[in-house]
Amino acid sequence: MNREQAISRITELTKELSRHNYNYYVLDNPEISDYDFDMLLKELESLEAEFDYFLPDSPARRVGGEPIKEFQQVQHRIPMLSLSNTYSKEELIDFDTRVRKLTEDEFDYTCELKYDGSAISLQYKNGLLDKAVTRGDGKTGDDVTSNIKTIGSVPLKLFGGDWPAEFEIRGEVLMPYSSFNALNKEREEAGESPFANPRNAASGSLKLQDPSVVAKRRLQCLLYAFSAERHPVSTHHETLRKAREWGFNVPPYIARCKNMDEVFTFIDEWDQARSELDFATDGVVIKVNQYAVQEELGFTAKSPRWAVAYKFKAEQAQSKLLSIDFQVGRTGAVTPVANLEAVSLAGTTVKRASLHNEDIIKNLDIRIGDTVLVEKGGEIIPKIVGVEMNLRQEDAKEFHFIDSCPECGTKLQRNEGESAWFCPNAYHCPPQIKGGIIHFISRKAMNIEGLGEEKVEWLYDEGLIKNVADLYDLTYDQLHGLQRDLSDDGVTSRIISIQEKSANNIIKGIEDSKNIPFARVLFGLGIRHIGETVAQKLAEAAGNMDALRQMNQLELMLIDDVGDKIADSLLAWFEDESNIEMLERLKEAGLQMQAVQAEKKGDQLAGKSFVVSGVFTNHTRDEIKALIKAHGGKVGSSISSKTDYVLAGENMGPAKLAKAEELGVSIISEEEFEGMIAEF
Repeated sequence: MNREQAISRITELTKELSRHNYNYYVLDNPEISDYDFDMLLKELESLEAEFDYFLPDSPARRVGGEPIKEFQQVQHRIPMLSLSNTYSKEELIDFDTRVRKLTEDEFDYTCELKYDGSAISLQYKNGLLDKAVTRGDGKTGDDVTSNIKTIGSVPLKLFGGDWPAEFEIRGEVLMPYSSFNALNKEREEAGESPFANPRNAASGSLKLQDPSVVAKRRLQCLLYAFSAERHPVSTHHETLRKAREWGFNVPPYIARCKNMDEVFTFIDEWDQARSELDFATDGVVIKVNQYAVQEELGFTAKSPRWAVAYKFKAEQAQSKLLSIDFQVGRTGAVTPVANLEAVSLAGTTVKRASLHNEDIIKNLDIRIGDTVLVEKGGEIIPKIVGVEMNLRQEDAKEFHFIDSCPECGTKLQRNEGESAWFCPNAYHCPPQIKGGIIHFISRKAMNIEGLGEEKVEWLYDEGLIKNVADLYDLTYDQLHGLQRDLSDDGVTSRIISIQEKSANNIIKGIEDSKNIPFARVLFGLGIRHIGETVAQKLAEAAGNMDALRQMNQLELMLIDDVGDKIADSLLAWFEDESNIEMLERLKEAGLQMQAVQAEKKGDQLAGKSFVVSGVFTNHTRDEIKALIKAHGGKVGSSISSKTDYVLAGENMGPAKLAKAEELGVSIISEEEFEGMIAEF
């Protein structure tokens, strides 16, 4: 592979992994297994190292996805890093060898089950629960204290008195299978979509605004990591024992192991016994037990050197393929979904599995009636990974992918270099219309509270909305008392309706969305290939919607991060008369169609270019970038010879640090930066 090919592959992997990170951490809707993700990530890391090239948004140089801004944002005192994953005992031996090369001190290991839920940080002051914060992007999370307090296993006040005055304990909020199955049964009876897996259910529960609803979800909180200025004891294993005495729900599935042989024994025992547990676990975490050795080993940019996760092999089961349905997504992508005979897998009953695309169907030579192997690694959406050819019926016919949209009948298209077929009828295909409206109201876009996926589909089916502009014509009288029959047998009547409070919340949410900035309005329109970052760049460059509409392809491509694919997509969107009509209606409704220029506070940084990296004490990174611009400076995404300063916080990436030192770029602290912009 030459450099040009490597850069192309790095770009492709960066985009793909960033999307999977977003699906996993923001949407809680992963599309691939943990193993597949890790293999792609390792490929990216290898290419970046070999060719000394990486993009500013490289997933190999970040901790995780973006936080969901639903609650108050809290910056973690110590970032919540990810663990490196291993999939074989040989890799664990390599880990042990690396550790022993880095220290001459004696140590042993602790082994714990890897819980598959939603990470949480609990902060205590003087024995009382002070704050509970989600992982978020690893640096900043959501304050969900009111929801965590509803979990009975989380102590509000500690027992004893030998705990530190201030400390943090981390763990996992999860939903037991028994609670998960009961919750899904309730949701189905109420006509709501069931959760895909216990992890999604736990994460979704923490995002709920009403703690009384969270209390009914019967969540558990299992704790496994302690942090304080001074540890009460010298080892991790002893700390967990003390934490249990203080009242914390520290699981008993822990062992202290002298060597790798004992580690392997623990792994083998739980690989067999995990099916007996009432919650999801997908591996074992191995940690150096002694804190002194942990401190000596330290951290990489993404993970501790003293801990590693061993992932169990994905669980598989046999089932019969009954039929294949086709689903149309928001972007028009058509996804084949297998309907299966019900089979128990990883603690849940599986009846459907993803087939992803036509190529996978062809490669596996899947046919209706086949006995297939279904895999559910890491409790994600099940997928078919093989066919038992020896059990195939003699009359099984080759399966052919559809050539027309199952929703609107439009002939499907497949772009060169893409694996998915899609429906090009973006503005008149019902699932794409509904998907576009759901995207428009989402928190990253217009953040219209009171509405959700189910209500959007309801209002669409009732004929009250056909595009996003129709939202701004909705009235309280149209919504209040609106009824829907959810019975599915044609006999039993099961009526739900929109009550007064819900109707008022929807109208208020729509009205509040008129204050959303122009960049998010642009993102909310759901134009193909235009994500949050590109929408922000377009809004800043054009200034307003009218100016953006007047730009030609060359002018658009001169904007940072805008290539020919994005430019063509935007121009095609503006050429559709129905889109222009919708824009005019949104403008008349009072939506923000012009970027608000940041208030200029001074010109102390005029002509200076900054790159911001790391975690800061007094400001978030976005706040620092805004301050740089407000004082006349420019913010870059990568370090070059044109960079004047690197503003470095804690845990700055080592690659950026090395690049800055190589080019002789000045590295300044947050305090030095504050001095630069101080008024004299």
